[in-house]
Amino acid sequence: MVLAMRALSLLALAAMSMMVSGCLVKTAANVVTAPVRAASGAVDLATTSQSEADEKRGREIRQREERLGRLEREYEEQLADCQNGDRRACRDADETYAEIQELIPTIPAEPEED
Repeated sequence: MVLAMRALSLLALAAMSMMVSGCLVKTAANVVTAPVRAASGAVDLATTSQSEADEKRGREIRQREERLGRLEREYEEQLADCQNGDRRACRDADETYAEIQELIPTIPAEPEED
């Protein structure tokens, strides 16, 4: 009986030492690779992919085009009021036209279709 207990204890001790050594190896591997994972994560956060940059540029261009469209509609209304004798609308139309002229060069030209 004592021999069986002792054998069982030795067997349990051997199994536990193998599990602990496996954990130690895994922990050591995690410690070694942690700086690499942290550095690659930082690089990932610091850089934007080309597709992200393209999306951002496209979004900015669309916003400028939308602004230009609103300004052009506003200018047409102000111009109509100006032609009806509203002096304030004439001043507003001049200011809107100036803003349109500043905005136009920031919008890329569409390629011509053949």
